[in-house]
Amino acid sequence: MMRILIIEDNETLATALSHRLKDNGHAVNMTHDGETGLAFLKQEDFDLAILDINLPLRDGLDLLCQARRDNVTTPVLILTARDTTQERIIGLDTGADDYLVKPFEMDELDARVRALLRRQRNNNQHEQIGKLVFDRRGHSVSFEGKDLGLPRREISIFECLFDRSGRFVSKANLLDYVYGIGADVNESVIEVYVSRLRKRLTIYGVEIKVARGLGYLMQVTE
Repeated sequence: MMRILIIEDNETLATALSHRLKDNGHAVNMTHDGETGLAFLKQEDFDLAILDINLPLRDGLDLLCQARRDNVTTPVLILTARDTTQERIIGLDTGADDYLVKPFEMDELDARVRALLRRQRNNNQHEQIGKLVFDRRGHSVSFEGKDLGLPRREISIFECLFDRSGRFVSKANLLDYVYGIGADVNESVIEVYVSRLRKRLTIYGVEIKVARGLGYLMQVTE
């Protein structure tokens, strides 16, 4: 499961994209203007952004240019009705990773999303913490080559804490990461998943530390 941001002012299209991506197992956030979209990209960690060009408050290309100047490296797939070669070149030169012209088939969107996510993860597929190896592409955590068999939600929590190693992550941020911003899910669900994950990881020298008011931090204990 990946975390994807949709920045699209056509709410009907944005909702359709969100449903499609969620059906494919991804966590999705949506926003409908350029200013909010830029703020999301700068403040949150996403695996992919799907960006419209014609946005209120801030044009999509201006948003992308500013994001790249601010060292935001999130892969960006542009969606637009602008279909000339020159316009595609401008979009790619501004910092986009791919370009999809409206109207498009959802199957093609799926394929482009898969390709961008695969390209992003292939560069750093296996990473280690303590005695454990995290396989991003395979969405698995293993010890000496044996998969721990973590459920999907626990894998998402593991990834979120792993990527923020050395920092506390609040329950609210974990909830947004796992389910998407605005999801109608109680924070107590996160407590349950984290509790289960803590028990699984302790024997491998990886601890999830809990601090009231701050949240959770994952660290190596030995």
